[in-house]
Amino acid sequence: MAVRDGRARGNVMKWRDCLGRVPPETVFDRREIRQVRLCVKRLVGEGRFTHEGRSRKAELHATTDTMRALAPNADFLRHAFQQDAGLAPWDGVWHLAAFAVPESARGSRDALRETLVRLGGAPLQGGLYVCANTWEPYVEEAAHRLGAHDALTLLTTTDLRKGDTREPAELARSLWPLQEIADRYHRLSRITRPRLAQLTGPVELSPAALLTIAVELAAVLTRAMDPDPLLPPQLVPHPWPGAQARKLLARSWAALSERGHGKAHPALFRLYADITRETTEPAAH
Repeated sequence: MAVRDGRARGNVMKWRDCLGRVPPETVFDRREIRQVRLCVKRLVGEGRFTHEGRSRKAELHATTDTMRALAPNADFLRHAFQQDAGLAPWDGVWHLAAFAVPESARGSRDALRETLVRLGGAPLQGGLYVCANTWEPYVEEAAHRLGAHDALTLLTTTDLRKGDTREPAELARSLWPLQEIADRYHRLSRITRPRLAQLTGPVELSPAALLTIAVELAAVLTRAMDPDPLLPPQLVPHPWPGAQARKLLARSWAALSERGHGKAHPALFRLYADITRETTEPAAH
């Protein structure tokens, strides 16, 4: 959740520290509650959340676009773990998307460009993007949604060259910021390790502490995966920090599930646990 007002941000973090333990009025004074309410009102006004009910019975629901921004797409997360387990080998095919959207539809053009990058694409030249994974269904869905499908061309090739570069791993290094992506995964590992130690240690953790850890892990996972094109193992350095970080994360989700004794968790966290379990268990047999 992006909170532009610094004081409101501090108040949201203050509430997070007491998550699930006490009602907001015992955490905030009246002025702080007013700031948080204004922040929520702004988020609803921006169309990022919908609001139902009033007072204590009020509920905020994230819109589809907000959910897309808050968490990695389940298909992409599943694919990442499948890659790590050797279940999704690369077939050597590059997937390209080209578009020519007129200046009069600049908004759609810019949104399509941003979507292609979010889906793992890299620009080859103006209006031409390449991805190492099958992305056609997602690209076409976005193009239809943006009213730009008629301007879209899709193609595949096993012979991609950029200047004199044609070796796949060299192409990947020239097209995507691999070091920047690796640094994000190193950060994910640094944050996950102490949380995993807490989850597997002897100290009892309260439901509020478990939920706080789950929120922290989900947030740092999103920051690591949002800019990751999920390149196949053949195209990234070895060992790749993304695979190492996700292995730690899978152990953390498993430990969270065990600590929770099967109690209900937010749907997003249950989804993470299910994905890591279904993609890591087959590899263990």
